[in-house]
Amino acid sequence: MLNYGESAPEAAAEDAAAESEADAGIDLDSRCAELEAEVETLRRDYLSALAEAQNAKRMADKRIQDNTKYAVSNLAKAVLPVADNLDRAAAAAPAEAREADPNLKNLAIGVEMTARELINALGQHGVRRIEAMDQPFDPNLHQAMQEMERPDVPAGTVVQVYQEGYVIHDRLLRPAMVVVSKGGPKRSAATAATDPAASADDTPKGVDTSA
Repeated sequence: MLNYGESAPEAAAEDAAAESEADAGIDLDSRCAELEAEVETLRRDYLSALAEAQNAKRMADKRIQDNTKYAVSNLAKAVLPVADNLDRAAAAAPAEAREADPNLKNLAIGVEMTARELINALGQHGVRRIEAMDQPFDPNLHQAMQEMERPDVPAGTVVQVYQEGYVIHDRLLRPAMVVVSKGGPKRSAATAATDPAASADDTPKGVDTSA
């Protein structure tokens, strides 16, 4: 705009300066927007990297905990046959024979005490025996060796144990080898709900927690 008392060149220079300032303001706003976008991108990248690092730490911590918690698994597996043999030795001396032979009775008592001490020692490291007898068959804990006709008990009940099973904490160490009933009545929902094998904690059902 040309003002009175102001020459045309001066007015043109003022207009050009105003336009230059306006362009500079636009460029500054645009640059600020770009920087804000870059900051947001960096923030997201940081949060993503932080989350990945935290997940990696949690996984590493869990591996360390598991390695500590289940450290004796291989040793326990190697010792279980010893427990089996002690149980067989004690079972080979029935009550009648023990009463007839004091020496046999004392020997059997010693074997049973040794077996209990072994199970207690394993229990200190989280190893527990699976109480399979008279329990509903559980494929997570039991290995069915055969079926037996038993019309007097609910179908699918463990009626004989060939070999004891064990867990270590919440993991199966060795399944119990069992005989399962068939031909009996179906197990009712009420029976299953009140089954003593049910447990409110994370201990697998049918596991002896007395050790």
